[in-house]
This record gives sequence, C-alpha cells and structure tokens, in this order.
Amino acid sequence: MTTARRASTSEIALALSARIEAGEWRPQDRLPPERDLARELGCSRETIRAALARLQAEGQIWRQQGKGTFVGPGPALVGRDPRQVIDSASIRDLIEARLVYEPALAAAAAERATDQDIRQMAELAGQTGRAPDWREYERLDNAFHQSVAQASGNPLLLAIYLNLVAARGRAQWQRNHDAVFRKARRLEYALAQGRMHLDVVEAIAARDGQGAHTAMARHLAAIRDLVLDQP
Repeated sequence: MTTARRASTSEIALALSARIEAGEWRPQDRLPPERDLARELGCSRETIRAALARLQAEGQIWRQQGKGTFVGPGPALVGRDPRQVIDSASIRDLIEARLVYEPALAAAAAERATDQDIRQMAELAGQTGRAPDWREYERLDNAFHQSVAQASGNPLLLAIYLNLVAARGRAQWQRNHDAVFRKARRLEYALAQGRMHLDVVEAIAARDGQGAHTAMARHLAAIRDLVLDQP
C-alpha cells in the first residue's frame, strides 16, 4: 500500500498565489481558516501556516491577530516609506524576506553572470570560509551576497536587495549572529558557511538556475535556524 505524497510548502504557496492572481480572492478578501485550507489542499496546518508566511513575506497577504488572513499588502504598510518598513522589521521578518528574495537573485545570476562575476563570487566564497574573526566574516559574507545580487544583471533587483539587507546592520542582528559565530566555534562556522557559498557559486557557474535557487535557500535556512535560536 502506497502513501500519497503530501504537497510541499512551496507547492502550496504557489497554489494559493495562483488563486489570488486568478481573482478567486480579491484584495482585502479574507482567506478561509487554516484548517479549511489544509483540508481542501490535502496538507497539514503546519504546511499551510508556512506557505502563508511565505506569501506574507512577498506582500501578497497580511494577517491580523484574532481577525484572520487577508489578500493584499495590509493597511499598515500602504503608503509607508519602504525604508521605514525595513528599519522596523524584526530579525525573523528580515531572514524570511531574504529567504524569499535571495534564492531568486541566485537563479537570475545563473542566467546572466559574466565570467568575471563568477570569479569574484568564487573568490569571496573561499575567503568567507577562511575568515579569522567575526568582523571579517560579516564583511565577507555581506560582500558575497551582494556579488550574487550584482550578478543578477538587474539594477532594480540590486537596489531592492541593498535596501533589504541594510537592516542586517542593526544591533540585534549583529548580537544574534555574533553569538552564533562564537558558539559554533568561529573557524568551523566560517568554513561551513563558506562551503555553502561555494555550492551557490558552482550552480551559478553551471548555469543551473534551480540548483542556485536551492543552494541559496539551503544556506539562508541554515542561518535562519541558527540566528533565531538565540535568546
């Protein structure tokens, strides 16, 4: 007897997004409760919750405690300066936004990166893995991710990325990431992240967009799990 495969978070997020784009739910419509969506789509409530979080990070929906989930960017964000929204974002908001955005940049880089772009990314990836201390690791890590955004070949995508990651300079992000670096024994941590950077570069060099997307998502998910685990 075979067990039916359950849909992944990405598949559920795509299915919900397609229904929004098709007009099944209009702006400011309230979505059905999580339990109803889970039953309808044949997945767990945890998967629905994760898919909705992804759509919220993309600005397709907004959620209000005790009232439900609604289509659109949310009244609290309409008309606000995007920089203010980014500056007020939590660490969780920041890393979730990066998880949505940066894998797509890596996939674009796989299509458009020049040989020089690839050499620069490979050099930064190797240097990240050999970073001797926290300050140098953070500088090199930031430079690597920016080089991927640059290699996407789209100045608007790069500008959005630079605004997004400006929040990583805030004190709370620095404290949490520094704690991870120290607890994980800095050289081992730098080496592990450097290897993940190289995985991204190898996929880009091979012109493997899906592979680059997956490698970047895996890298950022590892950072998320470590950083959010800090008190």
